[in-house]
Amino acid sequence: MSKEGKSETKKGFATRAIHAGQDPDPITGAVSTPISLATTFVQSSPGKHTGFEYSRTGNPTRKAFEECVASCENAKYGLAFASGSAATATIIAMLNTGDHVISVDDVYGGTNRFFRRVATPGSGLSFSFMDMADTKALKKAFNNKTKLVWLETPTNPTLKITDIRKVAAETKANGMILVVDNTFCSPAIQNPLDLGADVVVHSVTKYINGHSDVVMGVVATNNEKIYEKLKFLQNAIGAVPAPFDCYMAMRGLKTLQVRMKQHSANAMQVAQYLEAHPKVQRVIYPGLPSHPQFSIAKKQMKMGGGMVTFFLKGGLSESKQFLEKLKIFALAESLGAVESLAEHPAIMTHAAVPKEQRAKLGISDSLVRLSVGIEDIDDILNDLEQALAAVNLRSLL
Repeated sequence: MSKEGKSETKKGFATRAIHAGQDPDPITGAVSTPISLATTFVQSSPGKHTGFEYSRTGNPTRKAFEECVASCENAKYGLAFASGSAATATIIAMLNTGDHVISVDDVYGGTNRFFRRVATPGSGLSFSFMDMADTKALKKAFNNKTKLVWLETPTNPTLKITDIRKVAAETKANGMILVVDNTFCSPAIQNPLDLGADVVVHSVTKYINGHSDVVMGVVATNNEKIYEKLKFLQNAIGAVPAPFDCYMAMRGLKTLQVRMKQHSANAMQVAQYLEAHPKVQRVIYPGLPSHPQFSIAKKQMKMGGGMVTFFLKGGLSESKQFLEKLKIFALAESLGAVESLAEHPAIMTHAAVPKEQRAKLGISDSLVRLSVGIEDIDDILNDLEQALAAVNLRSLL
């Protein structure tokens, strides 16, 4: 739980990302938060402790990270987990058998898999998947068992953007919990709690850590009842991160503001370059006026972010030709790191999504997802140029 209070949120984002929850060590004066590897903590009398008793329940390094993320999301409470998927599973564990969840249709493949193949048969929950841009259709999808709405914006991988404030108005009016996965934006670009969401969740593995060396998740909320329930489940289920991972993610968080500015600047140039390329059919990027929800993006996002999705002319063969020739971009899953990454969602990150649903969402064999890093932009563009030059479109003529 964040102890910084309202005065802390008045400080700028970059200041909070560097300092929130991280006072100098009171004994040594160390500026960096120590890595506390202890599994258990001394009590002065049975039941009387300093706030820590067992490291699954609470850890000093984890607490510092949780407070920092909470501050960055303008939240009162933060809870860290061993992965983004663990955070997702713990949120869903708040629900009871028979409850109904509405999820955005173009949701991360791992979330889709968990909802369909784990939570549905294992917990007796039901899930509906839909485009939430139409709030009238969303209202019609509500029933007396709907308890939670799960939103990603921008979505993964087609970067659809939903007006969080409009969805929040509907969920609040009907007594439902609105969860927003903010992974693609990070707290530096978008703050869903400020727009009416009840819970925000991140895969810390991505932008918050930002260096492809930590797997972790985090949840933030201003709702004390939700926090208390999630805190209980965090301890009861036990999917908590290691103190070293918390330290690493906290270090990554300190540079989030400057990284997101560079990610966004590079991604904008990449999107503009691809949009003008003759071998590219279509580009999707929140910062481009051609994005279908550009006006919403301008309203709720501070920058365009580092993710660019585009459709090559052709199909799987042309996508493979392009991806196999990249040199600066690494052909790899995941996103949000300092290095540029490229992937093929239909085969890689979203292979678990049923084929018919992929087709409906537009996750075709020609779709390529780029996580634009913070390398020199000339090197990034040159890499794309040489890889696109290798794409042979003669078979399509």
